[in-house]
Amino acid sequence: MAMKKLVIVESPTKTKSLSKYLGSDFEILASMGHVRDLPKSKLGIEITEKGRGKYDFVPSYELMSGKGEQVKKLEDAASKVDEIILAADPDREGEAIAWHVEHILKSSRKLANKKNLVFKRISFHSITKESVLEALENPRKIDMDMVNAQQARRFLDRLVGYKLSPILWKKVRRGLSAGRVQSVAVELIVEREREIEKFKPVEYWQIKVLVATEKGKKLEIELAKIRGKKAEIGDSEKAKKILVDLEKAKYIVSEIKKSERKTSPHAPFKTSTLQQAAANVLGWSAKRTMNVAQKLYEQGDITYHRTDSFYLAPTAIEAARKFIGENYGSEYLPKGPRLFKAAGKVVAQEAHEAVRPTHIEISPDEFTGQEMATDQKKLYSLIWRRTVGCQMADALFDNTKVVVSATLGDSKSSDYELTATGVVVKFAGWKKLFLKDKDEVKVLPEMAKDEILEKKKVIGDQKFTQPSARFNDASLIKELEKRGIGRPSTYAAIISTILDRRYVEQRDKKFFPTTIGIAVVDFLMENFPQEMDYEFTAKMENSLDEIADGKLNWEKMLSVFWDKFRERIVKVDKDSARVGVPTVSTGKKCPECHEGEVVIRDGKYGKFLSCSRYPECTYKAPFIEFVSGVACEKCGKRVILRKTRTGRDFYGCEDYPNCTWASWHKPGTKKEEK
Repeated sequence: MAMKKLVIVESPTKTKSLSKYLGSDFEILASMGHVRDLPKSKLGIEITEKGRGKYDFVPSYELMSGKGEQVKKLEDAASKVDEIILAADPDREGEAIAWHVEHILKSSRKLANKKNLVFKRISFHSITKESVLEALENPRKIDMDMVNAQQARRFLDRLVGYKLSPILWKKVRRGLSAGRVQSVAVELIVEREREIEKFKPVEYWQIKVLVATEKGKKLEIELAKIRGKKAEIGDSEKAKKILVDLEKAKYIVSEIKKSERKTSPHAPFKTSTLQQAAANVLGWSAKRTMNVAQKLYEQGDITYHRTDSFYLAPTAIEAARKFIGENYGSEYLPKGPRLFKAAGKVVAQEAHEAVRPTHIEISPDEFTGQEMATDQKKLYSLIWRRTVGCQMADALFDNTKVVVSATLGDSKSSDYELTATGVVVKFAGWKKLFLKDKDEVKVLPEMAKDEILEKKKVIGDQKFTQPSARFNDASLIKELEKRGIGRPSTYAAIISTILDRRYVEQRDKKFFPTTIGIAVVDFLMENFPQEMDYEFTAKMENSLDEIADGKLNWEKMLSVFWDKFRERIVKVDKDSARVGVPTVSTGKKCPECHEGEVVIRDGKYGKFLSCSRYPECTYKAPFIEFVSGVACEKCGKRVILRKTRTGRDFYGCEDYPNCTWASWHKPGTKKEEK
């Protein structure tokens, strides 16, 4: 009787999924994520200088807290088999987990007598029977290039965190910590906030006229040109004159332009675009999106969700085209498969695929009645529509533009030109999957050239230009990706970290820098300009990619960084001045000393009130943030912005606990997905 083989994955969910495809010859256990890591209490990396700017970096890995019992289970199971199959995720973290598990088992005293124990590494990008069995038939060794790339990232982050954080303690405030990529993300948010503060709004006017056709159908036309030139109205005096003219003008249809417009589908999802779409459509954070995607992947519903690729396997494209033809008709199929570009090149073959359903034929409706959690169904639906849609025909629209001349008196030339645009779907194509979410149809009433329109109402709206919008999850991820900062597996962690450290806070899903975040960024920008440089951070990411591809030695890359960084640490520690965290004035006298002013400070656990004379005066009180313009929906009293223990904002009544009303949504606003 053949001895069982031990398969080690990361999560219990994955063990359940694999057990459906592997027979009784396999025992499947989970490592529960990483099992070894650098110690928390110290740097954990011994750095030895070899001369000429070269160093050795020797880590002191140790068993992670709470993993002893799980490792014991792995050792017990390994003692009963001759072959161990390491099946962690197909990325650098997964490769590192497999390497650490192999190292622990090879070093185990319990397995000292098993000299012939065989270790194999398999990886798959979807948990389907075909993918798993194919991976088992093609095992390999641990990819040390990928492991070294993971180690290099871990060492970089540890060196920055453990060497730079004490400087922040000494120069800014105790308890602060710095992150190599996180600090740069906060810098983006601080820069955007300062742009908004400096922005000076410019007045402009939007003028429309409500008119009616000869058949009595109404439509709005908008001012486009004034005596042949583009309408640019920057002050109320000019606007008033135009409004007076339009009140007495005659309106005649001077031109009707018709054109056909087509739109092609978007590429299938990669990690960043999935996170952006989930933020925009579902209102989700990047962390929530990745947690739900992880479950879908481990259950075998989607392919691996950490990817930079737009590539779809030929079998997936074939399945999508078959589904489209059978369910929507041949007219919805383009002549051939669609390929999408990544990094400026058409992707032909890649190890990773885009994020897609493992079984295209299972539409979101197929989950009805099954034990599919609501969040999972929502995200699956988003992924399914994007994947099927990307292989559908172009959408065709008929655009109609009506040009209306407004003339004064007996003038034959147009004093003012106004326009209206209509859109009609000629052929839905890929939009058939999306039009119900965002209806693009705007039908204009029937009109003829030279038709006289009846003026009903002239509308003048004074407006002001707006500054760039604050970042939200979607736009911050897009900006990080555009600048080459971070990678698919890190975006969610970056955002979570800067929120947890209170360097930024999120209100109405927008990121605002805290006074702590501003102080830290200013200090780092002045003293560590290279490490805070966007291009430098992007180059570091590229270097990690080169290590993973076997093109760059990891210790060489770390040596170049460390040689300059350690000198700067010493210099800043010695020469830089201490900076204070800014406070916000309340305009009230301190109730204790009556000399200082009550100010708002940012602390480790949030905002609080304090005396400006601290530490001479130790007055301290909770900061209560009332929400202006809204009232409790239950009792009508004032509403307070509160935070959960995890730092998430919610709205509650000031009369708690007498009134227990609470909501994730601001009273009177549209409820969005959380």
